[in-house]
Amino acid sequence: MSTQAQTFAGWLAAARVAAQQVPAQPRLPLSVAGQRVGSVAEGVLDAVAPGLEGGHRLLRQEQGWHLDVAPDAATAALNALAAALRAQDRCGPWRNEQLAVPNAQGGVVATVERGAVRVLGIATRAVHLVGLAPDGRMWVQLRSRTKPNNPGMWDTLMGGMVAAADTLEQALERETWEEAGLRTAHLAGVAHGGHVLFSRPSREGRGIGYMVERIDWFRATVPEGMVPANQDGEVERFELLDLGEVQRQVAQGQFTQEAGLVIGGYLDSTAANAQQRLTPG
Repeated sequence: MSTQAQTFAGWLAAARVAAQQVPAQPRLPLSVAGQRVGSVAEGVLDAVAPGLEGGHRLLRQEQGWHLDVAPDAATAALNALAAALRAQDRCGPWRNEQLAVPNAQGGVVATVERGAVRVLGIATRAVHLVGLAPDGRMWVQLRSRTKPNNPGMWDTLMGGMVAAADTLEQALERETWEEAGLRTAHLAGVAHGGHVLFSRPSREGRGIGYMVERIDWFRATVPEGMVPANQDGEVERFELLDLGEVQRQVAQGQFTQEAGLVIGGYLDSTAANAQQRLTPG
């Protein structure tokens, strides 16, 4: 193994450990309509519990906080809570985008403003696309310097959240067009490659958030002559790098941690597939 590969392997091992961390401060379970959906740092909801918009009842119980509403009012109640947190400057960047709110079994019980999910410890889903040139080089994007999260860092060809209205495949198609101006139907060999799990403290809401996320990543080949072109203003530029350079920059911290772990998963799967082909059957 080359020195560069060893450095990347060391970064990857440390990043995988860092992706799984306990909360930085005690957190209490959060339930809505009798369903456990997240968690919240102690003391955060005391100031917002009285007088939620719409008259929704937020109760402190022995087992945690509970939005005591009917199931069909869960979305309205959670969004009222998100608005109250925003008014207290205890929210992440406001996106006017609804994300699904799953229960412990993964069933969707409501939707909520994206800016509140970290503060409320709600599990989210994201999708990334590892885009390759026919010669094996990797397409990467430089995130816009105006993005609220990780501005000016390198990322995979595409990375985005799965909105409440999207399936995983719909999110892949939509985000690939918005970020890279590419239609997945025009790419070669689009395939699900794996997933990355995160459970770690988040800085959102002035340091009271907790990130729980599953990133599903896909791989595809961008045909010769096809060049990514951003559509939504969230990407500064794209570059085509050989894999050694990608590894070097990831290990130097120039890529987001999410992108680095996705790239690590891709490289691991590529190495495993190559080993399989070499092993006599």
